[in-house]
Amino acid sequence: MTYHIVRADPAGNITLFVLDPVEKAQRAPLSAQLMAMPEWKAEQVGFLCETTGACDGHMEMMGGEFCGNATRAFGMLTAQSKGLQGRHSLIIETSGCDHPVAVDVDVEAGTARAEMPLPLFARSEQVDGVTGTLVHLGGIAHFVVEGVTPNQDFFDRAEPMFGTLEGLDAYGVIFLSGDGRMTPLVKVPATNTLVWEGSCGSGSLAAAIAQSQDAPDGEFARDYVQPAGTVRATVVREGGKVVRTYIGGSVTLDEPVEVTL
Repeated sequence: MTYHIVRADPAGNITLFVLDPVEKAQRAPLSAQLMAMPEWKAEQVGFLCETTGACDGHMEMMGGEFCGNATRAFGMLTAQSKGLQGRHSLIIETSGCDHPVAVDVDVEAGTARAEMPLPLFARSEQVDGVTGTLVHLGGIAHFVVEGVTPNQDFFDRAEPMFGTLEGLDAYGVIFLSGDGRMTPLVKVPATNTLVWEGSCGSGSLAAAIAQSQDAPDGEFARDYVQPAGTVRATVVREGGKVVRTYIGGSVTLDEPVEVTL
């Protein structure tokens, strides 16, 4: 069967968008086939879906999870498919989020900023004596730790923590170094994928939420430099509570291609 594919690069978090209708039951095996093709260097797959309501576009991820970087990239794809130029604010339906998401796109600058879910909670947890912050964003959660060398063994020891949370489509460990660099390791159970991501939008937001817990009211914004790109995460607090969140950064799109599998 032939599929039309667009390869997107939102700050290094390589995402493939399948432009043809695909039944949900077929998305996981198709995603596995596409991600196994070395020429893509893909970390995840999203699917173009029929738009409902007054939204500009509708996208669902391979495991039904929410992905901020993919949402940003899909906003850019939607803007380009509509022939838009300059700056625009689009409303996108996406999996793993119970409401449409606003994506601000600058087509000429090649950047996009997406509204992100508010945290259900952010609390201190320990794994093997290491204290970190567990941030639950609804369909995805991250354990943010500082000063731990990125390694899968630590992820494996932290993984049981996520089993206590309901409604997760994905989860990860976010390793922060002293110089502000970030390394994300993210798992999507529905597709049984565990990926050292080039960048992670929700992980960047989780890091900003964790690092802003003692910050004064107002805007906390930080650039998180990751293995393949930089994501800017913004947290706005009022009365100590998180009231608005965003991630932004560069997005590039390849021309659509046909793939026969």
